[in-house]
Amino acid sequence: MCGRYASTLSGEELGRYFHTDEIADVEMLPSWNIAPTTNVPIVVETRDDRLRLLTTARWSLVPPFADSLTLKYPTFNARSETVTEKPTFRGSVGQQRAILPADAYYEWLTEGKIKTPHCVTSPEGELAFAALYSWWRADPTSSWVLTATILTMQAPEPIAWLHERSPVLLASEDWDWWLNRAETADQAFVDDAVSRSRPVAETLVVHEVAPLKGNGPHLLAPV
Repeated sequence: MCGRYASTLSGEELGRYFHTDEIADVEMLPSWNIAPTTNVPIVVETRDDRLRLLTTARWSLVPPFADSLTLKYPTFNARSETVTEKPTFRGSVGQQRAILPADAYYEWLTEGKIKTPHCVTSPEGELAFAALYSWWRADPTSSWVLTATILTMQAPEPIAWLHERSPVLLASEDWDWWLNRAETADQAFVDDAVSRSRPVAETLVVHEVAPLKGNGPHLLAPV
């Protein structure tokens, strides 16, 4: 699973990297220690004109039918194998798919009672997490809140020693396919994304890092 990650590029840099048509006028601050419920950069496709938009979303998906923005269970990750079965996520699979950009993500190697943090990166540069999004508001007079979750899959062999789960990663040639709102997705579509993700995930590199304290480039440094 992915419970902490880093995203440090500016909105302009992310816009260029992901070939977006528009960048929303929202604050996008660099962070090397992003936690769930933080507002994070997200790439989506607009409904009618298929323009690619870079904006921000609250990292922890909240479905429209939820009574509160704070749920009793974690929703920052969604298991790809069951995402179309879970009421929280299945409403987003069809046409509310997104990309969450990341420089790296963190995972903890568990050996007995000892948990050692590691940093996972790609030699190709920026990571593109396959994600889902949903809009939520408290009542008809409240503002809408955009929320998102990262899809996860069974980790491929090269990194399975670190953790049994890993994010579903998108190659650049699959960005348009994943975001395309004209394509109504189902479980087979999600399974296809997982299959396409495996060659990308198999190229990931891992190094041990110090405990995640504070925020800054030092968090990515090998130890």
